[in-house]
Amino acid sequence: MTVVDDRIAMADVSTESLDEWFERLEKMPVPEGFRVEIVGGSVHMTPQRDTHWHIIRRIVRAMEDRFGMDVEVFSDVRIDFPGHKNGFCPDVAKLRDGAEKDETGHWRHEDVEFVAEVISQGTAANDYGPKKTAYAVAEVPVYLVADPYQGKCHVYTQPKDGDYVTETTVGFGHDLDLTGTLLGLTLKTAGFPRD
Repeated sequence: MTVVDDRIAMADVSTESLDEWFERLEKMPVPEGFRVEIVGGSVHMTPQRDTHWHIIRRIVRAMEDRFGMDVEVFSDVRIDFPGHKNGFCPDVAKLRDGAEKDETGHWRHEDVEFVAEVISQGTAANDYGPKKTAYAVAEVPVYLVADPYQGKCHVYTQPKDGDYVTETTVGFGHDLDLTGTLLGLTLKTAGFPRD
């Protein structure tokens, strides 16, 4: 078994304990407007700022314009990814056509074709670090990080051996050409707000 195989196997083992954690978290008085996810076994609660939501909305809209209103695209929905206790709630996740939940009622990371994370100051290290690694191990073909603090989008493609081979960086205000990916679209970033 390779390290990548070990990490994928860990996702399956972690699901049951993640279910218990999320069940407890759902009973807690989490303030409205906060997102809760588990990264590497640590619980992270982050408020969603208006800047954050405006970028998410524009990405989702581009997905709907390209694939139609029935596209399987989600925001802040739990998907367990490879690694130690990774119950992520991506800002945007697009699933392949025909994706179905597993026998436990969870979406499968194997069906994820695209993930976008919009940086929050408190969790930026997760998006550029362990989440990027988990997405690469899961072989998510396209991972987009929109960073309103830098005013840039970072696109990672070609996952291989637990990392991404290609990174493209585009400043807000410039079109992000994703036509060479399975998304087959150009994402306009002119309306992405900055923090």
